[in-house]
Amino acid sequence: MTSRFRTGAKICSGIIMALLVVAALGPAKWAPRTELGWQFDHFIGYFGITLFVCIAWPRPLLVGAIIGAIAALLEGLQALTPDRSANLEAALCGAGGALAAALVAWLFIRVWRLRGRWNAASDGAGFVNSYPDGAAR
Repeated sequence: MTSRFRTGAKICSGIIMALLVVAALGPAKWAPRTELGWQFDHFIGYFGITLFVCIAWPRPLLVGAIIGAIAALLEGLQALTPDRSANLEAALCGAGGALAAALVAWLFIRVWRLRGRWNAASDGAGFVNSYPDGAAR
């Protein structure tokens, strides 16, 4: 079941990345915007995309670095479009959103793994059995 879920998430991640390229390099009116400002739009957009991609590929720091680089690359490529211009602040907001999401995903994965170890070592009531022979006393 997990394999099918991850496969579906990988396919959706590819579609999301293709839509990101279209929104970044297509006409400016194609890009979804909120009333909170373009800085917020860049940050939260890359944050959400990175979290979703981390579901498909659970290597969050690597995913965050790659998507952060993609954010900078797409922002640089906007200089080649007729109705947009490259903006360093936008690239940093996008990369910051990607790296922030990667850190959140990394922390979540670490806590999940530690929780699994804690449950495996507990006696069922939440107490860790620290006796060397494993006997409950």
